[in-house]
Amino acid sequence: MSLISLLPVGTVHRALLVRLAEGLAQRLCAACSIESAGFSAEFAFNPARGQYHSTEILRKLLDGRPTDSAKVLAVTELDLYIPVLTFVFGEAHLENGLALVSTHRLRQEFYGLPPEPALLAERLLKESLHELGHTYGLRHCLKYECVMSSSNAVERIDLKEAEFCPKCRDAVGFGGNR
Repeated sequence: MSLISLLPVGTVHRALLVRLAEGLAQRLCAACSIESAGFSAEFAFNPARGQYHSTEILRKLLDGRPTDSAKVLAVTELDLYIPVLTFVFGEAHLENGLALVSTHRLRQEFYGLPPEPALLAERLLKESLHELGHTYGLRHCLKYECVMSSSNAVERIDLKEAEFCPKCRDAVGFGGNR
C-alpha cells in the first residue's frame, strides 16, 4: 500500500485535511498521513497579481518532501496561479509524485455566497484526486464526469464525480472505485 502525505502550506483547517485523507484513502486504496509541519509560501507571492506561483511552491516541495511517501499532496488556502493562466485550482508534477491544491477558489465565499463546508470538502476531494491522478501519469480525460476532466471553473468541478472513469482507473491499475 502506498503512502500519500498531506502537507499543509500556510494555514489549513485540520478537520478539512482529515476528511480529505479519508476520501483519498478510500478511492486510491492508499494510506494517507497528515504532516504536522507545513511551510510558508511567502517566497512564491507575486505582489502584482496578489497570488502565489504554484510551480515555485512545487519546486520547494522537491527539497523537503517526506522520504517515505510515494506521493505528496500539498494543500493550501492561498490563491494560486501559473503565468499563462489567471488562476489554477492546483498543479502536479507528472514525474515526481508531487501535487498542490488550493481551497481558495473552491470556497463559496470567494463568489460572494455563504459558506458550504460540505461542498468545499467535495470540491477539494475532486481536485485532489485530479492532481494526484496526474502524479499517476494520467492526462486530462474527455469524459466530463471523470475526475480527470479539465476544470477551469468551479461549475465544471461540480459536474464531475469524485471517481475515475473506467478508462482512467484501468490506466493506473486502481481496479475499481473504492
